Formats: sequence, C-alpha cells, structure tokens
Amino acid sequence: MKNTIMTPILLCASLFASAQEAYISSYGNAWVNNDIDASRQYITQAGIAPWQDKQLRFNHYFYANNVGTYTLYLHLEKPSTPSTLLVKHNNKQVTLNLDRQSPTKVKVGDFAVTQVGYQTVQIAGDTLAKGRNSTFPAITGLSLDGEAMTTAPNYVKEDFYWGRRGPSVHLSYTVPDKKDYNWFYNEVTVPSGYDPQGSYFMANGFGEGYFGIQVNSPTERRVLFSVWSPYQTDDPSTIPDNLKIKLLAKGDGVYVGEFGNEGSGGQSYLRYNWQPDTTYRFLVNIEPSTTNTGHTEYRGYFYAPETGQWKLIAAFSRPETNTYVARPHSFLENFLPEAGQFERKAFYNRQFLRDTQGNWVELNQAKFTYDATARKGSRLDYQGGEEQNRFYLRNTGFFTGPTPYLSEFTRPSSNDAPVIPWQSLQAHP
Repeated sequence: MKNTIMTPILLCASLFASAQEAYISSYGNAWVNNDIDASRQYITQAGIAPWQDKQLRFNHYFYANNVGTYTLYLHLEKPSTPSTLLVKHNNKQVTLNLDRQSPTKVKVGDFAVTQVGYQTVQIAGDTLAKGRNSTFPAITGLSLDGEAMTTAPNYVKEDFYWGRRGPSVHLSYTVPDKKDYNWFYNEVTVPSGYDPQGSYFMANGFGEGYFGIQVNSPTERRVLFSVWSPYQTDDPSTIPDNLKIKLLAKGDGVYVGEFGNEGSGGQSYLRYNWQPDTTYRFLVNIEPSTTNTGHTEYRGYFYAPETGQWKLIAAFSRPETNTYVARPHSFLENFLPEAGQFERKAFYNRQFLRDTQGNWVELNQAKFTYDATARKGSRLDYQGGEEQNRFYLRNTGFFTGPTPYLSEFTRPSSNDAPVIPWQSLQAHP
C-alpha cells in the first residue's frame, strides 16, 4: 500500500483560540549542527554553555502547526562580555547586539512560518570582545509568540534524555497462524547517508530479545544479539543465578557479557564493519531445550555478503521459558542523545518464519508503532511503510511527515524462501 502521511494529532499541545507564548528549552531541543562531540560538550542541562568558536552553529527545532508570523525571544544568562549573535530562520537573519546591560530575555525579531512542519532556528556567534576569557553568553532557550503559535507547537518539554534520543519506531509482522515456528529470517539494507553514529537497526526482534546492527562510534560497528532475563531488573548484578541467561556457545571474535538499563540479560556482539547499501541477513533459532526442561534456547546467525557464509553470533539458554518464535518484529532507534539531530532509515525485506515441520511462511504484512516520545508529541520525526517493495522505518533528523500509529502495510510477496545450508550451521552447539 502507499505510505500514509497525516497531520499529527497533537497529543501534548492544547488548541488555543489565540496565540500563547511557547518556551523551548535549549537542553531538550538544540544541537550543534552536524557535530556529536560539540553537542556533548556544549549542550548541558542548563542549556547552551558559553562558547568562543564562531564556527559553531546551534540549531533549535520545533514543529509548527500553523503558518504565519511569530516574534522570537532569546533567553540567556547575563553576558559577561559584549558580543553579537546571528539568528536565522528560513531566509531571514537578525544580528543581535549584547552587552552586560542586556536583559535575560531579549527580543530577536519577527519571523515567518511558511509551511506547517519542522522549523530550525539557528544561532551562531559573530563578534566577540577581545580577551582570553571572553565568551558568547549561555543560552537557556527560546520563546515564540504570535500568529504562528495559535496552535501550540510540538517540541520536547520533559524527559529530555529520551526526547534528545528521538522516537523509536517499530514494525510488528503479522503471523498468519498459530503454528510453532522455530526459525525467523529477515534482511536489512541501510541506505547510504542514513547510518549516523548511535543507530540501531534491529532486524529480528522476538518476545525475549533482539538481533541487529549498530553504529557505535566513527570507527566501530557491531552485530548485536541479546536475550533478556525473566528476572525484571535494570541492574544485571541483582539477577539470581538460577534466572540468569546462560551462554551455550559463541562465534569466533564475539564478545559476550551482560546488559542493563532497559531490562537485563545476556548480550553478545561481533565488531564488524558492515556497510550501507548492502543487504545483510539475520536468522534466529528459538525452541524449548531438549536437554534442560523449562529452558528455551536462542541462537543468532549473521550472513554478510562480504564473507559469503553464515556465522554464529551466540547461543543462549533462558530459564523459566517454554516458547518458540513469538512476536516477530523490527525496530529502529537512536541510542545517543547527542545524535538525535541526524536522520536514520532502513529497509526490511524477505521476512520468513519456518515451522517445526520445515515449512517456510512469508510475512508480508506489518503494523507500525512508536514509543512514548512520539506518543506524547515530543518528537514527530517518525515514519514507517512500504517502499520499493520493501518495508522501511525512518526516524530522527527533524523531517516532516509522521506516519499514524497502528498503520498497516503490505509488501508484495517475494515467493522466495531462504535457502539455508543447515548442515553448516552450528545449530546445536
């Protein structure tokens, strides 16, 4: 089906008959343009820290729900030295002269919103009084007032850590029947330019864990396979021994440990320099243990076209579990708050389940969902759908065009079941 784009339901915005001033925190809504390290350095819980580098560009983002004009105000700490700032929105630029007598709320000028959607207000330092300790002033936020604010804009007002990471988006695949499926296959292709640092392109999600590829730093990428413990905690050190995820086997070069913060369990990853515009394959085996009653075993295999073979990432045993593949899904997330300004996208194709009798079933229908950051309207830069006969997910980067929650999509069936060299897999290590 064609992608469905809607005007967002304003979950966190009230409808006003007249304009109301909106205060936009720099901490929740600003980044240094195209610079993760500088964003980490200069964007603090108090806002934008004092700076000296005239090359830095600080972008503030908000989603305007009306066209029209608005008056922009800048909130800052008392300047310690005279300086001038350049403030841009759309095609207009204003020079702001500041000195020690400047108020902490300064009127910048009147600007126009010409299209509903995401807007960027950019601030840069222009001139600065001489002196080793001279700095441009700390900025705490912006406020907007006027016709374009008649309907309140959307921006991050709370939960700033999650708001800065941006919305996570998911595809849940429709399973046609209730058979026992012990294999789940999927393919992921990340387009060039949509793979910034902090990305997790999760391919094979299941009821108890996930499997996909990450961008962890400018020089490191990983293939990640994790299984949650049945013991509910964010601190893996508190898991009782009888409820811990046990390692059964791992591939060469694979790191295995524990993870926490969003549930806890067993984690494995392979450092692998996967590339954009390349299709990678993922295969998960999930079935009750035949040797340890009450446990389920999980195996993750990764196929890279550069190597031309399937590789075992890890095999885990999970206690107090008796299941096959449950809730097959994929997701896309950013795990670095400093990287929430960059756009991400991935294509997901050829989803298949294999039942315990050896029959493949194709999954060509999916339902789109998103997380609390999107549901509350803090961020509206999220999409999912069908494109080029493949499912896709897209998020962050402050693009306009959100996809409605629970949208359903169908891709053409490939009728091309995976051909797996079963004898070469370490299926039962």
